[in-house]
This record gives sequence, C-alpha cells and structure tokens, in this order.
Amino acid sequence: MAAIPAPNVSWQMAVAAEPMPPEALLRALFDAAVASAQPDRCVPPALPEPPAGRTVVIGAGKAAAAMARAVERHWARPIAGLVVTRHGHGVPCERIAVREAGHPVPDAAGVAATREMLDLLEGLSADDLVLCLISGGGSALLTAPPPGVSLADLQMLSRDLLRSGAAIGQMNCVRKHLSLVAGGWLAQRAGPARLVTLAISDVPGDDPAMIASGPTMADPTTRDDASAVLRQFGIEPASSIRDWLASPASETPKPGAIPDTDYRLIASPGLALEAAAAMARAIGIAPRLLGSDLEGEARDLGFAHAALALEIQRAGGPPCVLLSGGETSVTVRGTGRGGRNGEYLLALTQALNGAPGIHALAADTDGIDGTEANAGAVTGPRTIAAAGRSCAAALANSDSYPFFAAAESLVTTGPTFTNVNDFRAILVEAPGGKGDY
Repeated sequence: MAAIPAPNVSWQMAVAAEPMPPEALLRALFDAAVASAQPDRCVPPALPEPPAGRTVVIGAGKAAAAMARAVERHWARPIAGLVVTRHGHGVPCERIAVREAGHPVPDAAGVAATREMLDLLEGLSADDLVLCLISGGGSALLTAPPPGVSLADLQMLSRDLLRSGAAIGQMNCVRKHLSLVAGGWLAQRAGPARLVTLAISDVPGDDPAMIASGPTMADPTTRDDASAVLRQFGIEPASSIRDWLASPASETPKPGAIPDTDYRLIASPGLALEAAAAMARAIGIAPRLLGSDLEGEARDLGFAHAALALEIQRAGGPPCVLLSGGETSVTVRGTGRGGRNGEYLLALTQALNGAPGIHALAADTDGIDGTEANAGAVTGPRTIAAAGRSCAAALANSDSYPFFAAAESLVTTGPTFTNVNDFRAILVEAPGGKGDY
C-alpha cells in the first residue's frame, strides 16, 4: 500500500512560480483539478454525527482507501469496517481494513472482499451507523455475482462491454442487474442501521444511482433495459447471464422499495473543473468551460474540440483555455494499446496537424487511462514530428499509448487516490503567442 502523494503543483504555487511553458501550465491545471477532489480535503466536512451505537465503515472505489483513512483521522469514536479499492490504490489504515481487487474487470479478490464486507452488516441495530464510502471504480470492485452466474461469465461480459463503445450509464445498467449489491441492494443489507453515503462522483451528471452502480440508491432502470443494452451493442453473453436477466429475481430495488438514504456528494467533475478554472484566471488566462459531463466517442469529441480550438484561434483575441470533463467511450479498433483520453488526444492531434499555438492535455484523474500505467498525455505543434509515426494509423488501430510514448509526451502520475473522471484542457493562443505563462 502506497502513501498518498502531494499534488504535483498547487495552483497557488504555480501562480507564484517562474513562467511555465504550455505543457507545464496544462499539467498544473490538471493537478489543481485532482487536488480539489482529494479525500483529505473533501471527506472531513461531510462526516455525520456519531451514533449512539456502533459505526461500521464500508466502501468501494479507487478513492475508497484514501477516504477511509480520512475518516479515521477525523473520527474520535470507535470505528471498524472494510473497503475495497483497485490493486495499487490502497493506503495504510489502522482501524478500517483495506482490500485490493481487480478493475475494470472484476476478480476473485473483489468477490471475497464483498462477501467479507456484507458479513460486517449482520446484526446491526437502529442505534448503529453504516458509513458508506463510494467512488468511481466501485462497479467492478464491489462484486457479488447472482445465483448461477460465474465470475468467469461476468469477466467475459465486462471485457465485451469495455470494448463495445457503450456509455458508462449503459454499462452500469447491465452491471446493476448482475449483482447482489449494486442498484440499491447494499442499502437493504445495511438496515436497520442508519446509512450515510459519502460519494466522489466520476459519472456525467453526478447521478447517485450511477456512481459505482448505485449500491445504496434505488435503481430506476430495469432488467429489460439491461438486455436492450446488450442487444444494441451486439453482445452475446453467457447463457447463465441470459437466464438470470430473464428472471424476475434480477430486478433491482426501485424508488420507494428502500428507505430514504442520506447521500452526500463531496467531490465531482464540475468542482474539479472549477478548481482548474480558478488557477487559469489567477494566471491571467480566460477559461472556457465546455461542460463536465461530455460523453460520446472519444475520437469524435477530439475532432470536434480541434475544430473549436482552430475557430477560436482564427477569431483572434488573448489566450484562453478550454476545459471539459465527463467520460467518453471507445469502440476499440484493431489491437492497439491505450485509453479513452489517449484516443481523444490522437484525434485532436490529427485534426490540428501541427497547428502552431495550440497545446492540449487529456488525462484521467485517477491516474490510469485504459490499459497502461499513464494517466493520459499532452500534445502540441511538434508532437507528430516527435512521435515519428502516423497519427492517423495510430488512431485507426486505437493505439494511442505507443504514439505518445514515442513523442515522450505521456502524463504519468501513478494512482492519485481519487477519481472525478476525465480532465481535458486545450490552451489556445495566437500562432506567434508568448509561449510561457
């Protein structure tokens, strides 16, 4: 288990520092966004009053261990519990057990950790408190296959969904109907204790029923919706999954079927973009927020944002930075390596074709973009030449990682211990702009 690193550059430090080249400025904006969602900052103000009885902490997600440690540091009363996070994202806790498991494809460690977590909820009373810590990644980490469905069946389906181009809401709809904890089932297991959920959002729109597949929220989607997603993307699941989805037992708790829950959203993509925008303003660069909930094919968004950046540059004016977040999807083509932020940046790089005065960064705030160890990458006028290979060919093969590795422009942070989804920043200046900020 690793220690939580300090943010690479705080915006206050960046403003006071020596002038930064565009790549360093973009990285500082990214770091400001990540810092805004660190559990040590956003968990303590949201903690509930201690109960008369016991306090049990449970949770799942890439930020779960860091959230648990923040709870421990600010909770004077006795406390116990268990959280599950992605391999490599654990941090030391003294009173709350931390388990690491597979993501984005679930594994046996996740199944065992979920079973252990559910055991902690047995025998609670109305005097007790269950504090649930939820963050992005919880859909895969909190794993409880329904009767007759094997872990191998779920793993195969997860891989198919990840390659299909399905949006996060569509994937989570399927996941909820193939779980005994997602889609509100965990809330039922917590009763009769009081349940309080602290959530760090990684989904467009911050819908509580979608963050980590909504384990403590009633589910408005249906098993028919889940089956429709599979048909839409041509996914043929194992027969055990088809049989389960055909059974009424696969339906999730609907609004009104579980008690009202105390759900507290403590960090979100929108707040992260605002933190980056504040830094840009302090430096004297006008931010333009394009939205924190953008979805769709990553390459399509990259092409669209390149066209917008060129249009703004042609119109003239002082430098500005275009900020956006959300979660795009990738319909995987070929056998390449990379993630959705790399795919977005490949498309943007191809469309800009070395246009002077435009630089960009795209990265996942959890520190991991897709299949490799980088958070994302940066691009600029010299990136294609530095890579020494065809950007179009890399995009045709969904092969962003080798392209940006060759250009020596990968953004590598390691686990950030939080997750407010994708962060994208495009710096637009005149072709002969000053270059440093």
